[in-house]
Amino acid sequence: MSAAKIRVLFDGRFDGCKNAMARQQHRLTALQVTKLNKPGLYGDGGGLTLQITPAGAKSWLHRYMIAGKSYAMGLGPTHTVSLAEARQKALEGRQLLLDGVNPLLARNQQQVAAKLAETNMMTFDQCAEAYILAKKPSWKNAKHAKQWRSTLQTYASPVFGTAPVADVDTGLVVKCLAPIWESKTETATRVRGRIESVLGWATTSGYRSGENPARWKGHLENLLATISKTKRTKNHPALPWQQAGAFVHSLRGRAGVAALALEFLILTACRSGEVRGAHWEEFDLDERLWTIPAARMKSGREHQIPLSDAAVKILAALPKDSNIVFPGTRGQALSDMSLTAVIRRMGDLHDWVDGDGSRVTVHGFRTTFRMWAAEMTNYPREVAEHALAHQLPDAVERAYQRGSQFTKRTSLMADWAVYCSNG
Repeated sequence: MSAAKIRVLFDGRFDGCKNAMARQQHRLTALQVTKLNKPGLYGDGGGLTLQITPAGAKSWLHRYMIAGKSYAMGLGPTHTVSLAEARQKALEGRQLLLDGVNPLLARNQQQVAAKLAETNMMTFDQCAEAYILAKKPSWKNAKHAKQWRSTLQTYASPVFGTAPVADVDTGLVVKCLAPIWESKTETATRVRGRIESVLGWATTSGYRSGENPARWKGHLENLLATISKTKRTKNHPALPWQQAGAFVHSLRGRAGVAALALEFLILTACRSGEVRGAHWEEFDLDERLWTIPAARMKSGREHQIPLSDAAVKILAALPKDSNIVFPGTRGQALSDMSLTAVIRRMGDLHDWVDGDGSRVTVHGFRTTFRMWAAEMTNYPREVAEHALAHQLPDAVERAYQRGSQFTKRTSLMADWAVYCSNG
């Protein structure tokens, strides 16, 4: 047999083999796919399979085996993926198999990569809003969410609000804080802390990685000028303790519930809101005790105050028509301005000012009490701090002063009341 005849014979057999393979792979037609409705699996060849569920749903599968383990990768429903498209997807899967790649694992990795790419595009503003919504239920004051949004929108958003949170770095944080660090130190400090919290949440949530660029210790403290605590804190103008007696004497010459509330505030060294919001149920006059619940305390901890004779006398003079101890004209709690107004009216008789010449404030009387305790008594510092419901700054000291020093505080508040009456 000649070489030419052999070539013709071989080519004919090869073409027949190719045709047989083609026929083996393309066993289904588009019309069959449409008309088939019996539940089961229908092979098109090359691992491509039409799946019909008992409910009648039709979808494509690419079925294959690796090391004796079978896999079935979904390629989509027939109403979305045509027969031709399914064949192309199956072909791509077989090509991956030739390269030693599992098509199903490869697709899963692609989906993970796509999700990561998507999350990395979360902006700082989006993360800030997500953080606020997550923390809002735990905040005691509903105004906190509004305050967080306001400060971040005002200072952080113009600099990097629309930037991917993953791209927020030290340079951007400094760019945000530097313009207000000296002029608005309290605000800048608050903004820095909130940025740090948002970025920390973003890291935990998988939207960024690495160190927090807004952290202070060992980081921003090296880049931004450290403002002393004295400069950072704007103290409330306080009456010099030497004038406390004269002030209370003048105050007792004024009528009205607001005047009584102000005197009670001075005698107990409490905050305005704690006094104005007081309810009769918080008092045990037999025990001469006022217990302010944790929900009404700035610290979030219950605070017990021993009542002096002068404080009890004020309570005894008040009507008990409602549960509010210091009611306004309509039975509601007094406003903060009502106490401030008492001081302003007293200014007609005497200018009550602090050492810098600023008119004293209601909150400043806590400082007056604290300075008196330091200058005129021998009570330990922690006793006065407990009286103000302050947390001691030193952790070791707090560990040794777990008690409320109540007996000593009882004597301290009695001495303070005497000083205010006779000072």
